Amino acid sequence: MTLQLTGRVAIVTGAGAGLGREHAMLIAARGAKVVVNDPGGAVDGQGGDNSAADKVVAEIRQRGGDAVASYDSVADAQSAKRIIDTAVKNFGRLDILVNNAGILRDKSFAKMDLGDYRTVIDVHLMGAVHCSHAAWPLMTAQRYGRIVMTTSVAGTNGNFGQSNYGAAKMAVLGLMNCLAIEGRKNNILVNAISPGAVTRMTEALIPETIARYQGPHLVSPAVAWLCSERCAETATIIAASAGGFSRVQFFQTRSVQFDPAQPVTVEMFDQAYGEIADLATAKPSPLGFLSDAAERLKAIGKL
Repeated sequence: MTLQLTGRVAIVTGAGAGLGREHAMLIAARGAKVVVNDPGGAVDGQGGDNSAADKVVAEIRQRGGDAVASYDSVADAQSAKRIIDTAVKNFGRLDILVNNAGILRDKSFAKMDLGDYRTVIDVHLMGAVHCSHAAWPLMTAQRYGRIVMTTSVAGTNGNFGQSNYGAAKMAVLGLMNCLAIEGRKNNILVNAISPGAVTRMTEALIPETIARYQGPHLVSPAVAWLCSERCAETATIIAASAGGFSRVQFFQTRSVQFDPAQPVTVEMFDQAYGEIADLATAKPSPLGFLSDAAERLKAIGKL
């Protein structure tokens, strides 16, 4: 299994600047042919400028790589399908999809316009849905695919004024988990990056004292690895910031199991809450909706 991407075809959405640009540049440097997608809008998603994607394509080609531009928006299903079609039309296949496109429309929840709430979800969540849905049949047919979602600490940890963005970024993890289960039999691995970097979207949010260490290029090695054949992980979240990498994992405590054939009361829950909430018993949450229910019921002789 190789770390090189020679012979692979990749799409990186939102690749005209910042994190997406660095992902596209590194993936191309590793040998993949790349569709650089970016409609060239402002941070809030308004406007458009083809030159954003064109410049990245030109840089990749100057360095000996192969790339084409796409200016379509991920927020619309038909437009997103054209992004996927661009890969097939120009390179004959699609192996890698990096769902990186995003916008910000920050305000406190009390002051946020619900139209702005919906627009952010349309780009971050539905953009990932649209592109992944259009790519899925191609990856299924060839029994190979690597999809990378982009999540955020605004979702996993929360952040003031970003309820729309945080909600969308947590939602893509639900999408990741379900697609990881569905794609595994066809060697489609679906993972996520949780980046921390100075970009035009975040430059006002990151303190100057650490901003100089927060280059977006320091995130991309993890993305390139998740796109490679060396990656055998699925439903894995990698946090990357300032040259540091870690795995983000959801945990759950050991269950307090009552007899489900007998009454279970609020008082019983209250009395057991200390044990229920004891993080000393926590272990990684298993993938799949049944979780550990069957194991718990067997332990008390119900199965």
